[in-house]
Amino acid sequence: MTGIDDLLSLLRDDLGLPVDDGEDGSLRLEAISGWDSVHLLWLVTALEERTGSRLSLPDLLDAVTVADVHRLATAGPGSQGEAAAGAR
Repeated sequence: MTGIDDLLSLLRDDLGLPVDDGEDGSLRLEAISGWDSVHLLWLVTALEERTGSRLSLPDLLDAVTVADVHRLATAGPGSQGEAAAGAR
């Protein structure tokens, strides 16, 4: 995954969530219709498969926006806590 658009596509196409093409990283996860903890778990699994890296569930639970998730998913190994801290 390289950009926010890839993450938005994953949310829309793989998870079946109603995310518009015009959305950007400022989209709040809680604003996505149908978003819940099960979708978060599916998202973690999909991101780990795509990136080949394990992601921190506690850090992802702290994510508020799509950009927060993107930062965590694209951060280098061992820097996820730093990525989450920078998002706040």
